[in-house]
Amino acid sequence: MPMILAVARRRLLLPFALLALAFGLAGCGVNNIPTNEEKAKAAWSDVLNQYQRRAELIPNLVETVKGYAQQEKDVLTQVTEARANATSIKVDASTVTDPEAFQKFQNAQAQLSGALGRLIAVSEAYPDLKSNQNFLALQAQIEGTENRIAVARRDYIEAVRVYNTELRTFPGVLWASTLYRGNQPMQTFTISEEQMKVPQVKFN
Repeated sequence: MPMILAVARRRLLLPFALLALAFGLAGCGVNNIPTNEEKAKAAWSDVLNQYQRRAELIPNLVETVKGYAQQEKDVLTQVTEARANATSIKVDASTVTDPEAFQKFQNAQAQLSGALGRLIAVSEAYPDLKSNQNFLALQAQIEGTENRIAVARRDYIEAVRVYNTELRTFPGVLWASTLYRGNQPMQTFTISEEQMKVPQVKFN
C-alpha cells in the first residue's frame, strides 16, 4: 500500500515538476532565439514592402519625365533596367541567411537608388517638368518612400543585431547548439545609408 501511494504521489507531482521546468527554461532564455528571429523576419518584411512600394512608383515617374524630357533617354533607360533587375531577384525568408543572395539583392537596390537619383536630378533642367503637379506628387512619394526605406533598414539592422548576438552569447549559444541548431546568423546591410539615399532635390 505505501508503494502504491508513493507511485500515485509521484504521478501527481510530475505535471507540477514539468511546469516548473518549463518556467525555469523560459527564465533561462530558451525562447529568446525564436522570438528574436521572428522580430528580425518581421523587420525584413517591412524592408521588402518599402522597396516594393518604391518599385511600383517608378514606372509612373519615368513616364512623367519622358513626357517632358525625352532627350534624357539614357537616364530613363537606366532607371527602367535597374528597376527590372531589382524586381527580378527572387527574395524570401531564406535570403537573410544566404550571404550571396543578400548581397545580390542589396546591390540591385543600390543600383536602382543611384539610377533613380540621377533621374530626379536631371529634372532640374526642365522647368515645365518641375512645375508639373503629377511629377511633384510622384517626387514627394518617392522621397517619402526613401525615408520609410531608411527607417525599415535601420529597424532590420537592429533586429538582426539582437538576434545574431543571442546566437553567439551565453545563454543563447547553449540553446543555439542544442535546440536551435538549424538557426543561422542573419545578414545585414553593408552599403551606407548615404549610398542608398536618393539625392535631395529642392524644387522652387
